Amino acid sequence: MQMTFRWFGENDPVPLEYIKQIPGMKGIVTAVYDVPVGEVWAVEKIKELKETVGKSGLELSVIESVPVHEDIKLGLPSRDTYIENYKQTIRNIAACDIRTVCYNFMPVFDWTRSSLDHRLPDGSTCLTYDEVVINRMNPLSGELSLPGWDTSYEKSEMEALFKQYEGVTEDELWGNLKYFLEAIIPVAEEEDVKMAIHPDDPPWGIFGLPRIMTNRESLNRLINLYDSPYNGLCFCTGSLGPLIENDLASLIREFGSQNRINFIHARNIKMTGERSFEESAHLSECGSVDMYDVINAVSEVGYKGPIRPDHGRMIWGEEGKPGYGLYDRALGAMYLSGIWEAVEKTRHSR
Repeated sequence: MQMTFRWFGENDPVPLEYIKQIPGMKGIVTAVYDVPVGEVWAVEKIKELKETVGKSGLELSVIESVPVHEDIKLGLPSRDTYIENYKQTIRNIAACDIRTVCYNFMPVFDWTRSSLDHRLPDGSTCLTYDEVVINRMNPLSGELSLPGWDTSYEKSEMEALFKQYEGVTEDELWGNLKYFLEAIIPVAEEEDVKMAIHPDDPPWGIFGLPRIMTNRESLNRLINLYDSPYNGLCFCTGSLGPLIENDLASLIREFGSQNRINFIHARNIKMTGERSFEESAHLSECGSVDMYDVINAVSEVGYKGPIRPDHGRMIWGEEGKPGYGLYDRALGAMYLSGIWEAVEKTRHSR
């Protein structure tokens, strides 16, 4: 298991030199952020990013993410052009010796929250999701923006997108994902780049848009769309965790034993209702995810790939990108590393 950390480039308030100081930290998870969605990432840009990370003494371990153009998700005639661009970007990433790419297939929006600064009893703030609040929001108003979202859409473009998605069923979205995978996974295999699809966050439909990566059935359907270890999962505990039916440790054992987990996001969430939760500290007792069970299962299946502490509270007066401060994620990294060391030493001493 390789400990990694999300970094948003030179404009990130958290500098690489601070990330390097986290004990056991090996890699960086980042992306090229100044290329429009759907265009090819130039080798020179990827190489420059890798060199910047390398100067800090860390490795560029994962690209998160190469966004999938909406025309691909919608299955429009123009998708073939964008798929060809995506394939070339994979080749260019491989040319820079980066071997894992995380992506998602969520229509329009990436991960979604109803509040970015909910104050907890200890004075820290966190991201929360409340279905009641979400249902009152106007997704076209621009009132909510989150780190990692594509903010390039004008209001008129967003309205047009929503209209295009009217009537798009989950089965149609699955068909468009299959078309995409059948085109890019052969390239990923040739270039030795592991693809890792991120589950939908939250794991249910929002704003009337379909969502398909939510539970065991959908994860299994995904890996069967194209039978290859290069067609794998980004196993996110905070995205799958809100559905009570998702036994996280069991899912890790099932898909990890098939060598289909290519990346892990470790995040704890505390359920506050059937479809509401707040993001908590990584410690098991702070949330609804048993992080010991999760990491123990990761160890059992012999996972050796990248993992990152995903999201964190804002603590100790820190200001920065919501969910992406330094301090709480650093605490999370150390907590995860401690569990990993314990379960690994116990397992190998038997």
